[in-house]
Amino acid sequence: LSSLLFFYLPDNLREGAEQKVVFITGRVHPGETPSSFVCQGIIDFLISQHPIARVLREHLVFKIAPMLNPDGVYLGNYRCSLMGFDLNRHWLDPSPWAHPTLYGVKQLIIQMYNDPKTSLEFYIDIHAHSTMMNGFMYGNVFEDEERFQRQAIFPKLLCQNAEDFSYSSTSFNRDAVKAGTGRRFLGGLLDHTSSCYTLEVSFYSYISGGTTAAVPYTEEAYMKLGRNVARTFLDYYRLDPMVEKMAIPMPRLRKERPPPYKYPLRRGPASSYPISKGDTKSSVNHKDPSNSF
Repeated sequence: LSSLLFFYLPDNLREGAEQKVVFITGRVHPGETPSSFVCQGIIDFLISQHPIARVLREHLVFKIAPMLNPDGVYLGNYRCSLMGFDLNRHWLDPSPWAHPTLYGVKQLIIQMYNDPKTSLEFYIDIHAHSTMMNGFMYGNVFEDEERFQRQAIFPKLLCQNAEDFSYSSTSFNRDAVKAGTGRRFLGGLLDHTSSCYTLEVSFYSYISGGTTAAVPYTEEAYMKLGRNVARTFLDYYRLDPMVEKMAIPMPRLRKERPPPYKYPLRRGPASSYPISKGDTKSSVNHKDPSNSF
């Protein structure tokens, strides 16, 4: 068994290696609780041993700030921070004193942008919407037609993976009112290789394709959307062939001889009871990344 244990560090995390970075933020508006569950789904999937998650960790670096407004969340505010600021309107010039979380994240993003060995490929800010149904995205408008069309690829792929994501509700705009948002500011700061989105998810329900009935969102449904967001990066970077290589089973260990008696006894006061079939662990199907872990 000891021969199977070794230290492994993915190539993209080794010192000096070129990195493709996906940066995800959430809960900049405290009252938008669904964003936390979507973000939790992304995190749980990425740190799992699912073959797709292992491939994504091998090829991409994910940096996630799951709660940009912790003081507002603690106080139970709906939209603002402790000092009364809507942090998603202060990306242009955040103050280290008044908007410390925003300031820190922005400095980190600028640092990565200036690093020649780092390519910040995606920025996704997760929100919740109070009037629209389903999940959908806001993207940016660019004069460069090729860059503008490339912005549509990820939402289209996500629509194929998530039954509750609506591409028809996804829109691309350059609204002056949103100039101070993360999506708008970073879309103007980063170069043509980067894609910046706001991911919105309904507070209450979604309508899946081919039906007209609204399905109420649950915590699990929000987390499932998060898992499907993570899965979509596999399709975007065309990493599907790598999954089978990652899924090669580990060699089986030598089985020990069964005990000479039918029911091994347990120590303690319950030792007179046999181990039932229900005590065995059931296997989990990892083929579909939308399954819970």
